[in-house]
Amino acid sequence: QVQLLESGGGLVQAGESLSLSCTAPGSVASSAIMGWYRQAPGMQRELVATITSGGNRRYADSVEGRFTISRDNRKSTVYLQMDALRREDTAVYYCNVKRVMTPTYSYWGQGTQVTVSS
Repeated sequence: QVQLLESGGGLVQAGESLSLSCTAPGSVASSAIMGWYRQAPGMQRELVATITSGGNRRYADSVEGRFTISRDNRKSTVYLQMDALRREDTAVYYCNVKRVMTPTYSYWGQGTQVTVSS
């Protein structure tokens, strides 16, 4: 069982910032895409941002320019800096580590709650 260790999240007011981090076992993260997804109540899980081991980033349109994803390959850790938070960013945020080349795999963190109040 692969465990992803998430930290961060919490309750903030609109316009404020939060940061999330997620650490994976080195053997899992080294050649994988690391990223963050979120799921609001009654909604499907959606992509927030991903980053490859080479640093290529991808963002959802809704967070582009407000959120920044980064990773430290030495620590097998991915970070999500969330600025200018909005009420609609309220969700459970999940870390994901995914390898798309053989052998493929995808592992999820337990999720961390982010709540933005107005």
